[in-house]
Amino acid sequence: MNPKGVKARECRDSAEHPNSVGIVFALDVSGSMGEIPRRLATETLPTFMKTLLEAGVPDPQVLFMGVGCARSDRAPLQVGQFESTEKLMDQWLTWLFLEGGGGGGNESYELAMYFAARHTDMDCVRKRNRKGFLFLTGDEPPNPAVSKDEVAGLIADGLGADIPLREIVEETTRSFEPFYLIPDLGRAANVGAQWREVFGVRAIAMHSPDDTSHVAAGLVALVERAVPNLSALLARYRSSGLSQERCDAVADA
Repeated sequence: MNPKGVKARECRDSAEHPNSVGIVFALDVSGSMGEIPRRLATETLPTFMKTLLEAGVPDPQVLFMGVGCARSDRAPLQVGQFESTEKLMDQWLTWLFLEGGGGGGNESYELAMYFAARHTDMDCVRKRNRKGFLFLTGDEPPNPAVSKDEVAGLIADGLGADIPLREIVEETTRSFEPFYLIPDLGRAANVGAQWREVFGVRAIAMHSPDDTSHVAAGLVALVERAVPNLSALLARYRSSGLSQERCDAVADA
C-alpha cells in the first residue's frame, strides 16, 4: 500500500459492472482515534460493499486508504486498489497498517485528497462525467496546505510549491464528491466547525463510528439518486435488518 511512484489507481467498467462508481475511503489510523480504526477495519468496513448494495448503489468499486501524520509516522499514507468484491476489499483492510501514531501535528488528510485528485483514473469521470466519492474520517483539524516536501518523499511527485488547502479541495471536487465523517458527537464538538469551513454540510457528525458504513453508503445512494429520498433509504436499511435506533442515528447524521 506504499503510494510512492504510483501513477494511478484505476476504477474501470467491466461486463459485470458496466457503470462503475469509484469510492475512496480514507481511514484515520492515528492514536487519537483510539480503538476506532481497528473496529472500522475489522468489524464495520468489511461489510461496506454489502451496505452499498443494500442502499441501492449498483456498481460500486471501493479503494481504502490509511492516513496518519506525515511529520511523525512511518506510514502516513497507505493506498489500496479499487475493488468490487467484499473478499478483495477485506484483503486490503487486512493489509492496512493501523499504526496508532500521530503526535507530530494534525493528520495528513490533505495528502489523501492530493492522491485522489491526481493519482486516480475512473471511468465514471472519464466516460460519463460523473464524479466519484471521497470519504475522509478522522478527528483532527485540517492542515493549511499540501507540503511539496511530503509529496516528494511519500508519492515522488515534484511540486514547485506547497498547495493551499482550498486549492487541493477545489481540485479534488472536480472528480469527487468529498465528505469528512467525524466518528462521534464528542469529536464533532472539537473539529466540526473547522471542517465545515472546508466542506460545508459535507462535514458529517455521526453518533457512533458503528454508523460509518451506513452513513457513507447512504450518502452515495442519495447523491447518485439510487434512492429517491432519505425515507426510501431508511426503508431499505430497515428491510435489511438495521435496527430503528441505528436508522435514526444514520438519518440524523
